[in-house]
Amino acid sequence: MSDQKFKVTVDNITIEVPAGTTILNAARMIGGDVTPPAMCYYSKLKDSGGKCRTCLVEVSKGSEKDPRPMPKLMASCRTTVMDGMEVKNITSEKVLDARKGVVEFLLLNHPLDCPVCDQAGECDLQNLSYEHGSESTRYEFKRRTFEKEDIGPYISLHMTRCIMCFRCVYTADQLTERREHGILERGDHAQISTMLNKSLDHDFIGNVIDVCPVGALTDKTFRFKNRVWFTKPMDAHRDCGNPKCNGKVRLWMRGEEVFRVTARKDQWGEVEEFICNECRFEKKETKDWVIEGPSVINRSSVIAQGHYVGTKASPVLIDKVVGQQPKYLMNIHDVSDVNRPDVDLSKIEGPAHSDDFKSLNKG
Repeated sequence: MSDQKFKVTVDNITIEVPAGTTILNAARMIGGDVTPPAMCYYSKLKDSGGKCRTCLVEVSKGSEKDPRPMPKLMASCRTTVMDGMEVKNITSEKVLDARKGVVEFLLLNHPLDCPVCDQAGECDLQNLSYEHGSESTRYEFKRRTFEKEDIGPYISLHMTRCIMCFRCVYTADQLTERREHGILERGDHAQISTMLNKSLDHDFIGNVIDVCPVGALTDKTFRFKNRVWFTKPMDAHRDCGNPKCNGKVRLWMRGEEVFRVTARKDQWGEVEEFICNECRFEKKETKDWVIEGPSVINRSSVIAQGHYVGTKASPVLIDKVVGQQPKYLMNIHDVSDVNRPDVDLSKIEGPAHSDDFKSLNKG
């Protein structure tokens, strides 16, 4: 990017960004609900984006020099800003209607596996369908299904859940020396698979689990063992012998038991640093790690039900958007008669239980 700065307005909020910035990243700099959702774009992966169409926005003004609106909705992850550009996201009825259609399309073949899927509770498709989905489907045909395929000892591939975002393919292509899996067939027959039933065994191949937005790729060492909202995420690190791995991870614990190890993720659900297979799959004891403390979890996440840090509400930018009502954030512990705000749930062993509050009430 050059040193030149462009002014861009997203949902009536103006920000100055470097030339070459995409609309999506400009919106992320603003934050809040003005940021379009993204199911295929991943800032850590080169050439990602432009596949899922969930980040469509309306460009109502092309630039200061050419104020004409763009004739159709644009993928914000692939469209760079121009000086004076004006963009509508949540303030556009066209965008909301199109996004609803995109979600319906993504759910055409997706099975109702949420009750048994390990991705439940941290699934981008769940969040997207909750915000923009319909109550029922209009699809009358049989959903496509795939036979289970063994791709190695650590990773489970459930192709019926795949939305073809291609994140895992880019990850394997850019992190490993040889890529053993990719896209087979074309059109509605396309699928993620390996050639000649090869296994995925590279040192960094476990990262395909973290980048998958749905439950198509899951950790076999964690499969069906627990629900993420029953675990407590803790930031930890170790001196990893792999020079490409910094050893900074997130441990998903219940009591003193480590159920799962993942890379740490930012507010957009993207990993901060990719980690190696040894850290992810083989180090499942607390003695293997230096535990730094509880992970910061968004209060709106179901994972925060028994563990969270930082209950203060962040600045709400939505109240600056013309035509939209502000969102009022409430701390349930300040008004609830069930839980007590003076109880630190993070210090309770295991998930919070009613007995924890009864014993405190007696005292």
